[in-house]
Amino acid sequence: MKVYLVGGAVRDKLLGRPILERDYVVVGATIRDMLKLGYQQVGKDFPVFLHPQSKDEHALARTERKQGQGYTGFICDFAPTITLEDDLIRRDLTVNAIAEDDQGNLIDPYKGKTDLDNKILRHVSSAFSEDPLRVLRVARFAARYAYLGFSIADETTQLMNNMVAAGELETLTKERVWMEIEKSLKDGAIQIFANVLSDLDALPFVTPWLSNWDRNKASAVSEQLARLDQNAETYLRSAFSLWQYQADLSDYNLEQDYKIPSAYADSLRDLQANLPLVQSKRWCAETIMKVFNQLDAWRRPERLSVFINSARVIDDTCTIRTKLMEKAYEACKSVKAQEVITLGAKGPEIRIEMDKLKLKRIEALLAI
Repeated sequence: MKVYLVGGAVRDKLLGRPILERDYVVVGATIRDMLKLGYQQVGKDFPVFLHPQSKDEHALARTERKQGQGYTGFICDFAPTITLEDDLIRRDLTVNAIAEDDQGNLIDPYKGKTDLDNKILRHVSSAFSEDPLRVLRVARFAARYAYLGFSIADETTQLMNNMVAAGELETLTKERVWMEIEKSLKDGAIQIFANVLSDLDALPFVTPWLSNWDRNKASAVSEQLARLDQNAETYLRSAFSLWQYQADLSDYNLEQDYKIPSAYADSLRDLQANLPLVQSKRWCAETIMKVFNQLDAWRRPERLSVFINSARVIDDTCTIRTKLMEKAYEACKSVKAQEVITLGAKGPEIRIEMDKLKLKRIEALLAI
């Protein structure tokens, strides 16, 4: 039994990037062997185990044979006779098919290190075309490593073109598509992810409502995303909203039909509905109050926070106005019901009189 570090951990170690998780391949072992050693089995479709102490994932070396269309139609073999090379050849890209033994020696039968050095994303074998999800994964890796100068090999681009033309992406579930989108959002280069898919004519399978995406918009979105605070809790929803702002959503139910989480879909709709108000020539206290009320900011301040984080990077005018909105919101929050009750307001009048006070405080800020 031999254990090898594989995949992303080896790749990112060689690139000098932080290693977020470690995955291992186990050669020459059976399920019974792993259980005897105290590993916890967690995989249903194929044997994956958690290490007794580190909890790192360990998978038995395996081969796959395609049966049917899509990314789920595989028959797997986990016999202890399967070699490390047999396991690595089933992986998507050569840069992800490098292993490291417990002495730190690299096992690189498919020249992934060379492709890393040359900044090339290249498929390992023709088996790549058996899994349509890999088209999205390559787009995601191209986006993640674009800042390092990585590009996709011509032969891999051609293979992905063939897969798209064959309709393979139609077999992907909406949940898996969203997972790849969200991962690319976390990488901070969603616009490059979109560019790759657009060049492949694959974007209609991923975000069909974004039919008017083009590289000119990608450049503007890149500048906007670069100004977002990636450490903010609202970053992912803000980034999604900026990427999708030009979309026509009239014929689409993002949550039900495309499994987009409601928080993301709501943030996008909030930006589309309220950004024109922030950009309008009639910038006054009533406009600011309208935005607050449309966002239900009094009960759901996080909606306002996401909107402001998205809108503030659109242009200089939005930057200035959203800063004022933040101050206005703090001023409005200080208005309490007791203030107007003391003045004699009752029932429905309380809300009306509170809004009047809020408007006065916003007007005072605008007058400064």
